Amino acid sequence: MSVAPPRPTEGAPASHPDTWTVRVREAAVRAMPPEKLLPDGQPTYVASWIYIFGVAAIASLVVIIGSGVILSLKGPSWWFHTGIGHFFNSIHMWSVELFFFTMVVHLWGKYWMAAWRGGRTRTWVTGAITFLIAIPTALTGYVSQQNFDAQWISTQSKDAMNATGIGAFFNVMNFGQMYSYHVLLLPLAVVALVTGHILLVRHNGVVPPFELDRRVGGAPPPPPGADAPSAPAGAQS
Repeated sequence: MSVAPPRPTEGAPASHPDTWTVRVREAAVRAMPPEKLLPDGQPTYVASWIYIFGVAAIASLVVIIGSGVILSLKGPSWWFHTGIGHFFNSIHMWSVELFFFTMVVHLWGKYWMAAWRGGRTRTWVTGAITFLIAIPTALTGYVSQQNFDAQWISTQSKDAMNATGIGAFFNVMNFGQMYSYHVLLLPLAVVALVTGHILLVRHNGVVPPFELDRRVGGAPPPPPGADAPSAPAGAQS
């Protein structure tokens, strides 16, 4: 005679099954609680102008991807020989210019702020690697234009690539290879790095100014939405 399994006591908390999906979900929530992932406020020092360049770079990247998708679907004849094609080609080009400008200012600003402080080394490294990956992404875009500029840039750069040994597997004269790198492989790497960078910023918080670090004795920044802590008594001369 079989025995029926005991029924759960009414009001008792339900036990979660020990599956890999539950373990992954719980680990994700522990690493990135919802209040960190989508905060409803930020420390007051984030209002400084130096903090806006990272957001401007992300906004530029969104425009780059959107305009690039349209250009890749339409092809060179469309973006060279139609008015709307010229328009989207210009949007793509100028958003790339804005992306590099804001990213360089963001990187230099964070360099002089020592943004790797407080356990934020991975945040800084992912941002720096994103900049390095963005350079060949832009180069492959230039040599994929299918015009005289693309021919000139590719023929002038091939010797440099061959001199460093990169030309053995990165052939700037090969349109198919450059186009694949430009529209798929390198953008995927940039988007993955930017996503990881944003998640690390959410997890570790925005780096505080040196002033605030000195006043609180190296303590972590205040939680989102809180004002900067005041200096301890006797700390001011």
